[in-house]
Amino acid sequence: MKIRKHQIMLLVAERGLTKAALAELCGISRQNLSTLLLRGTCAPATAGKLAKGLGVPVAEIVKED
Repeated sequence: MKIRKHQIMLLVAERGLTKAALAELCGISRQNLSTLLLRGTCAPATAGKLAKGLGVPVAEIVKED
């Protein structure tokens, strides 16, 4: 899935989180988080973890095709 990197970083900033703290909240490694933000894509399950960690619906952080 393609993710909205800018939206994710805005949510991180609004919550005062670091990337390491976000990775911990999402249950993924910091390296995995950095990679998916760099690529702009991730697996659907990972998008779900990211959204849950940020407290938003998945639709808010993924791009529609």
